[in-house]
Amino acid sequence: MATLKVDVVSAEKSLYSGEAKFVVLPGEAGELGILPGHTPLISRIRPGVVKIVHEDGTEECIFVAGGLLEVQPKHVTVLSDTAIRAADLDEAKAETARKKAQEALAKATDKADIAVVEAELAMLVAQATAARRLREQSHH
Repeated sequence: MATLKVDVVSAEKSLYSGEAKFVVLPGEAGELGILPGHTPLISRIRPGVVKIVHEDGTEECIFVAGGLLEVQPKHVTVLSDTAIRAADLDEAKAETARKKAQEALAKATDKADIAVVEAELAMLVAQATAARRLREQSHH
């Protein structure tokens, strides 16, 4: 079976490097599914979950806070400032951080500060949502 080499890299470390038969990513216009032999592509990705489907059908999910995607026919690279393995996602922690960010937003007056906090909030909401979805899926 044809496979793709997949690398998911954050500013801190490589979170995944290996073969996969299929990858699903949060593209700008919706979910992108990448199979081996895909047309070369460079695209932005939104905050959300990268789902890597292994040859044996098992899945690995990694939350990304947006970033860039590079697709070559046999290789997919995901670059994100922040990437967290789904198993390490903590909904409660993301929720606490979101509340703090909302308080900061209420106090922010400078347009640049507001933009930074709003971007952080969007990321935290996406993290909490991803953690919730993954928890719900694991209960089925």
